[in-house]
Amino acid sequence: MHVFFRLLRLVSGFWLRILLAAFLGFATVASSIGLMMTSAFIIAKAALHPSIADLQVAIVGVRFFGISRGLFRYLERYVSHDLNFRLLARIRVWLYQRIEPLAPARLQAYRSGDLLTRLVADVDELENFFIRVLAPPLVAIGIIALTWALLSLFSPAAALAVVVLLILAGAAFPLLVQTLARRPGQQHIALRSRLNAHLVDGVQGMADLLAYGAEARYLAQVDALNQETGRVQNRLGAIAALNDAGVQFIMNIAVVIALAFAVPAVTSGALSGVHLAVIALGVMAAFEAVQPLPLALQHLSATLAAARRIFQVVDAPPAVTEPPHPLPCSKQREQVAKRTGDAPVLTVRELSFRYGPNEPLALQNITFTLPPGGRMAIVGPSGAGKSTLVHLLMRFWDFDQGRIELDGRDIRDCAGDDVRARFSVVSQTTHLFNATLRENLLLARPDASESDLWEALAQAQLADFVRDLPQGLDTWAGEMGVQLSGGERQRLAIARALLKDAPILLLDEPTANLDAATERALWRDLSRLMAGRSVLLITHRLVGMEQMDAILVLRAGRIVARGTHAELLASGGLYARLWALQHATL
Repeated sequence: MHVFFRLLRLVSGFWLRILLAAFLGFATVASSIGLMMTSAFIIAKAALHPSIADLQVAIVGVRFFGISRGLFRYLERYVSHDLNFRLLARIRVWLYQRIEPLAPARLQAYRSGDLLTRLVADVDELENFFIRVLAPPLVAIGIIALTWALLSLFSPAAALAVVVLLILAGAAFPLLVQTLARRPGQQHIALRSRLNAHLVDGVQGMADLLAYGAEARYLAQVDALNQETGRVQNRLGAIAALNDAGVQFIMNIAVVIALAFAVPAVTSGALSGVHLAVIALGVMAAFEAVQPLPLALQHLSATLAAARRIFQVVDAPPAVTEPPHPLPCSKQREQVAKRTGDAPVLTVRELSFRYGPNEPLALQNITFTLPPGGRMAIVGPSGAGKSTLVHLLMRFWDFDQGRIELDGRDIRDCAGDDVRARFSVVSQTTHLFNATLRENLLLARPDASESDLWEALAQAQLADFVRDLPQGLDTWAGEMGVQLSGGERQRLAIARALLKDAPILLLDEPTANLDAATERALWRDLSRLMAGRSVLLITHRLVGMEQMDAILVLRAGRIVARGTHAELLASGGLYARLWALQHATL
């Protein structure tokens, strides 16, 4: 029930629209009852060959109810779907606002396909909550009251019996259907998530599947999941069929019971025989209101399962806690500094960090200072803690021991966006969205002019390449930038960093996965990019070390050596061994 009430809180501010949609649904079914009853009256009365004047009112009623039923149905669908789209739009915005602070730390625990299912399919599942779960009970309550009032005019006993059967069909039978559908509904949500996750993994890893001849095994796994999902869907379909059959059966019983009360009244002369058809068809039409209720409970089970999966994500505590009253994190308060003299001093003091309470320390007592305009490299073998340090500098994770300061101010006292605005990042895994080159560049500075874009591309040595493309800046990069080579992707990342023009340049393995010739050419571009900026280079490839003012050597999360390139070579430690190994290999 807690999940149910949380969903109700999401619709706050829309209750008038919900009640309007319910009223229009009530008016639709009420018009249907009126149409059936007046039609039955005309047919039964006409068999007695009365004067046409005796049928005038009923004829007008048929026309009115026939037109109003279609009109109310249209308005009900229009209002309910407009309401539904507004609610889903609110939920999607709310969900994005809730998960954005969780990225990337908390979201790494989910497979991409599973996360996609929660953000898309599970949210889409919620549309059933507002259209097929909330509205039908409100409509049914109104129609049951109307049925009681109408049938009481003919036979109070028949009215009572029909109302009891309406409640049975609308409440007791749906509880049975919900009990039967609860487990299959939850299984269907879970299986759909697994199937989507498996399909996403297969699409992303298609090249490797084909290269190792594993596509048959993969397809067999997909087929097994698909068949299992199909079995659960068939079970849900059988339950839905049971719902329809059960409501129809109860409706027929209600008609028989209503006639059983009405026939003696006709025999005794208390009721006109014409009214038998009116009662029978009126009872049948009333069951239109309760027929969706068993299906509503079935949708409720699936909707609550989807909502639980969504709340499971948004309820995760963020890895980084934003300060309630953030302070500016450096001397530059109005805009990001662009001159070396205005660049903040980056200081790391006794920094230690572990990813979980029982995890080993990923960083231990890290201390260094990057002055304005300074160039520092942090090197070491894989697993030394270099990427962890980058995550902490960018406020992707929080830390408990030590400090990271910009101009003497702890970055935990600053807004995360303000801290990240001080860094231009070029990483080894530059993400390019499936959009144009222009749109990928504008991520760094949305207000950049055309000349700004071309200037950044020129400085990154990519302008000639883009000009030669048929669509220039409007060329699509493809998913993950597949339309570009590795070197072109990295140069585009450099252009984006140039466009942002932050005072501290953070290079995280910028030449990884590139061949030697492309790496040398890219380093020439990086050298131009580093001019006039504070530079922090994170790498395990000892290239360009001569340009660094200081080098820190990490091993198992600790700084084991520091100095210039020449000093570290002369000391003969880990750095010298890594240098000799890499250059001997080359």
